Amino acid sequence: MSTGKIFFSMLLASLIGGAVSIAGYKYFIADERSQSFLERQQVVLSKFSNAEGKTKDLSDEQPQKKSERNYEIPAELNFVDAAEKVTPAVVHIKTTYNGSAASYGRNSLEDMMKEFFGDRGGDDGFYGNRGQRMSSGSGVIITDDGYIATNNHVVEGASSIEVVLNDKRSYEGKIVGTDPTTDLALIKVSGEDLPFVPFGNSDAVKIGEWVLAIGNPFDLTSTVTAGIVSAKARNINILRNRDSYSIESFIQTDAAVNPGNSGGALVDLEGNLIGINTAIATNTGSYSGYSFAVPVTLVKKVMDDLLSYGEVQRALMGVTILDINAEVAEQMDIKEIKGVYINGVNPGSGADDAGILKGDIILSINGVEVNDVSA
Repeated sequence: MSTGKIFFSMLLASLIGGAVSIAGYKYFIADERSQSFLERQQVVLSKFSNAEGKTKDLSDEQPQKKSERNYEIPAELNFVDAAEKVTPAVVHIKTTYNGSAASYGRNSLEDMMKEFFGDRGGDDGFYGNRGQRMSSGSGVIITDDGYIATNNHVVEGASSIEVVLNDKRSYEGKIVGTDPTTDLALIKVSGEDLPFVPFGNSDAVKIGEWVLAIGNPFDLTSTVTAGIVSAKARNINILRNRDSYSIESFIQTDAAVNPGNSGGALVDLEGNLIGINTAIATNTGSYSGYSFAVPVTLVKKVMDDLLSYGEVQRALMGVTILDINAEVAEQMDIKEIKGVYINGVNPGSGADDAGILKGDIILSINGVEVNDVSA
């Protein structure tokens, strides 16, 4: 073979190799951060769907065991299926902190937690010697390759993170990104084919609907409690000292949640994630009847942004708004106590360009009724 032909063959092989490498990067690496977590879940779930498009019960592949129960649980009170589906995907997060509490930046967080968790500090409190302290909380696996949603205050300032699955497998956790304004964080473990909790629709959840809270209170692994949705779009001002742009629109429930549940799952009876348990209202540090979860509509947005950009991308309308109550209605001569009141519009803002004026009342957004600021 001539020298020219040899050179041409080598050049052709190099070009083909380069094209394969570029294509591999595009489809296997670059696509990962451009794909939302909901899309990633649907890809995996579609593998287990039958021709009718219904999700197949993976237990169908196993020999059936006769049930010892000789009665049927009413569908509206059947917590068993959801608990069995979700529990394997809720993890125990154990964090270690080097140095004193002041050295890892939790002072403002401690103030917040004293109000809602008593004087115990963070989730399970800090324990250990002065040089090294430890704490723990919960997390929810949201993809089969190991992305986990949790609370920012569960992992903030940690020098190391251990993630323990329900089956006792243990992984080292790495922080992908955090968002103190919603008290959410995204962490990653190096796992494959992990169980995960599919996203539900927190906007569609009704007050009075049964829900389950799953987490690790007081280091009691994989604890399931039940309750109902007590309220939606609840603002309890626990993030007020963190950032002026803090967002609170909690789902309030009466499912028992205690220190250690933070970052765990709030799910409907179909086993779909509707929120991340975040706080309790208490004077003792333990459950007193009310618990609060970040709705999954907000969780999805934050998780996708943390993966794609490392931080949350936010658009500002450029308005100040007020709840309309009887006092405001009388003062502003408003006939109906509905919607939210536009108290100011920033010049040159998106709201200004759209023609929104001070004194306007917003009754709905995209057909969804809004009656308070947090909604």
